[in-house]
Amino acid sequence: MERDEILRILVDWNFWERDIETGISRNKYLKEMDKLISTDQIITLIGPRRSGKSTLLLQFAKFLEKDVEKKDILIVNFEDYRFTEYSVETLEKIYETYLERVKQNPGTKPYIFLDEVQRVNEWERFVRSLHERKEAKIIVTGSASKLLVSTCLTGRHLSLFIFPLSFSELLEFRGMEIKDELGKVARRIELKKHFYEYFELGGFPEVVLKSEKTRILLEYFNDIITRDIVERFRVREILKLRTLAKYYITNFSNPITFNSIKGFLNIPLHTVERFSYYLENSGLIYFLSRFSFSLKEQEKSPRKVYVIDNGLINAIGLRVSENAGRLAENLVFVELKRRYSNNPLIEIYYWKSNTKEVDFVIKKSMRIESVIQVCWKIEDEKTKKREIDALVLAMKKFKLSEGLVITEDYEGEEAINGLKIKFMPLWKWLLIS
Repeated sequence: MERDEILRILVDWNFWERDIETGISRNKYLKEMDKLISTDQIITLIGPRRSGKSTLLLQFAKFLEKDVEKKDILIVNFEDYRFTEYSVETLEKIYETYLERVKQNPGTKPYIFLDEVQRVNEWERFVRSLHERKEAKIIVTGSASKLLVSTCLTGRHLSLFIFPLSFSELLEFRGMEIKDELGKVARRIELKKHFYEYFELGGFPEVVLKSEKTRILLEYFNDIITRDIVERFRVREILKLRTLAKYYITNFSNPITFNSIKGFLNIPLHTVERFSYYLENSGLIYFLSRFSFSLKEQEKSPRKVYVIDNGLINAIGLRVSENAGRLAENLVFVELKRRYSNNPLIEIYYWKSNTKEVDFVIKKSMRIESVIQVCWKIEDEKTKKREIDALVLAMKKFKLSEGLVITEDYEGEEAINGLKIKFMPLWKWLLIS
């Protein structure tokens, strides 16, 4: 590519000569990015397609303007169709064009933002070289599948996983500000209205802001399959991949084994394992292991599967009314991942003993710190007893004095044999910061 052509593309993505619409700020992520960039490590923003990584780069560039000159920030979006070459040489030419024609103060260290950088072959060499020369502060974005498998950046980068909107963020997008418990009580009906929308349609930013929500979600699913997996991993058995993806999405929150899937879908075991790895690393699904003090038992046990966003589940064709309890469990799992994704000391599991099961146990370092049960319709006494009996058994096993049951709308506390069980509506639990 010629330098003039490169410059024309860069001008459209940067704030050098004009202002750019950056949407509603996701302040929690911006503060975290500001903290990470100060470490002088390479920052990698990873997460599923359309979770907001590109917009966050623009927002962070705007955020930095109070301390940084506009022309000390370079944003390169490799999803721009005008980029026709994706080699490390092109990347070097882009950087040289910026230094020669844009950057004005040679004494300052530029901020280099490379969006969807995995499209560039051997991009790691360029980024690593720039970092080792201490020449720039660098943020790269892309899919987890490409950024996390690179060993070239080991020990040189810090990752920040970008999720679709949390419920709190959705309220901000809707212009609602809830400051305290009194605000939750006063605006309870309005809050619950937004919650049920979030419960069904999820939190992808574009889905929240636009109409035609189901169509957009179906396009996201197709893009993840086609662009994040088929193209990058050169998958030929596309129908089998789609079948497996839909199987996981329709069986969310259920325990699975690769062997059982192999038989049910008539797909070879090695293909199930390989495609499952691709789907998880694309950010579409997660697998949750059963907790055991025995690593061998943990590895042999079925894993439960969850989906990054409730909207994707419903877009594939499930009816909310028939799957409300499982959707609630999925939403709790994703929120737990969001809250603990940047804490390497915390791990999430499910726990099972004979016929009793607890949805989530939170392990910090070497001990279980909390246990959570999701019981959507707590009014059913038989269901309530089953769920609480399992929770109490787990509390005794892990020597905990308190457990949490997340419900649709019931709130309260009960004491059972000296143990405290707290009940909290899901919409209210999601607002805990």
